[in-house]
Amino acid sequence: MGAGKSTVGRLLAERLGRGFVDVDEEIVRLAGGSVADIFDGGERAFRDLERQCLRGALDADADVVVAAGGGAVLDADNRTRMRLAGTVVWLRAMPATLSERVGDGSGRPLLENTDESGLAVLNRLSTERAALYEEVADVVVDTDGLSTAEVADRVLALVTP
Repeated sequence: MGAGKSTVGRLLAERLGRGFVDVDEEIVRLAGGSVADIFDGGERAFRDLERQCLRGALDADADVVVAAGGGAVLDADNRTRMRLAGTVVWLRAMPATLSERVGDGSGRPLLENTDESGLAVLNRLSTERAALYEEVADVVVDTDGLSTAEVADRVLALVTP
């Protein structure tokens, strides 16, 4: 959350001449409601839709850039599919940077539906998920202090021959 997956993913797809799939946008399209609305039915309902949309994006015959949601790695099947589908890039940022980027957390249920501060939630999520991101990532790009274009440049330098 806040690492730049959607923004950088779109830019990468454009530069590579590929299609782009944002899994969160696909979830919203499929469910017909906002992420917050879906989370009102519980995080499990969201994760089920996330698994379905990620599977659809990764199993498609098209050569696309996929922005998977930050929690997609929580599911073992998702991790396996990501590893088998192609190059996985982890856009990593310090929790303080993520907190600056997401602001007050509006529209982000994991930040809105808690008594913890946004920074505390992002610290906890980063700690809980780091090993899972490491498990699937072929490439890690630290995004702190970089513009979207700079992040895209670094990704392309690491993933293209």
